[in-house]
Amino acid sequence: MKRKKDKKKSKGGNSLFGKSNTGYNKTCPLSGKNTLEINYKNLKLLKKYVSETAKILPSRITNVSLGKQKKLALEIKKARALALLPYVGN
Repeated sequence: MKRKKDKKKSKGGNSLFGKSNTGYNKTCPLSGKNTLEINYKNLKLLKKYVSETAKILPSRITNVSLGKQKKLALEIKKARALALLPYVGN
């Protein structure tokens, strides 16, 4: 005979492993009215999204949207090809 399992789920609150109600909304830092254009010539912007070892940071860390992340990666690769950014870090 099979045993019935009690399924107790906490619905938010201050549970140790339950989901909390105090979530926050992640917004893309490159979208909005007064944001800089993603361009291979804008090295100051591109360096923010490249690690110390010259790797492109993932969007889960930088909170950049999918479309902007693809454009950002393309522009970083263009800047590397023109020797404006390094392929390898220090």
